[in-house]
Amino acid sequence: MKYSILALLTMSFCGAANAYKMETITIDSQAIKKDHKAIVVLPDSYQKDSDYPVVYVLHGWSGDYKSWTEGTSIAQQADRHNLILVMPDGNYDKWYIDSPVLKGSNYQSYIAKDVVSYIDKHYSTRAEKSQRAITGLSMGGYGALHISLMNPDTFGNAGSISGGVNPANFPYNWGLENVLGDPVQNKILWEKKAIKFNAHKFLSGINLTLDCGASDFFIQDNRELHQLLNQYNIAHDYTERPGGHTWDYWNNAIAYQMIYFADKFSE
Repeated sequence: MKYSILALLTMSFCGAANAYKMETITIDSQAIKKDHKAIVVLPDSYQKDSDYPVVYVLHGWSGDYKSWTEGTSIAQQADRHNLILVMPDGNYDKWYIDSPVLKGSNYQSYIAKDVVSYIDKHYSTRAEKSQRAITGLSMGGYGALHISLMNPDTFGNAGSISGGVNPANFPYNWGLENVLGDPVQNKILWEKKAIKFNAHKFLSGINLTLDCGASDFFIQDNRELHQLLNQYNIAHDYTERPGGHTWDYWNNAIAYQMIYFADKFSE
């Protein structure tokens, strides 16, 4: 597998509060037969002869690899918890799945295999599932849970913020039909792509945290997933607070999820 890196952007922030280093890289992937950019945030303490846990953070529908750093103060979390952040690109509306209907749209494999392999090869990571986490917002929240379920040997920690966890409830929205096909003709496929269909797989030992605002249009699906996980006796954190599908909510929620992941990394 061929990889290439393009250091298009490297920023060092002077001052104790914001001393992290940010890089934009380019990953040439076999899974999707094209290259995509990603942002990597390194803590100020970063040294090549040390090692660090990694949190992969996925953007939502219509976003890209820059969305999280432009919309929130997430980069500060690298220094706060002494970890590496990776924000890959999910190509606008591909929902982080390996599509059976859209040729070359293998974004589950891209994230779980190509991106993770690249980061482990080029940075000083703790290359084990207990030291990796994946989370995201909206489409990215769905993607994080889906990828962790399909790759339990890669990710030991997973989260979702305002996740669209049941695509079948929104069949003609946000490009879902492009990656899952017609929702009537492919009804079984749509149902199987709901997180709840595979929720029992969280029994494999993935540390799980869910967060959704009480006025978010995805709240009912998140409540149902929370209730199902309880029925399965699957331990998880569930947070529901006042708020909607907004950057203000996500900026607050990601800070709490980073505390959760950092705690799990230290166990």
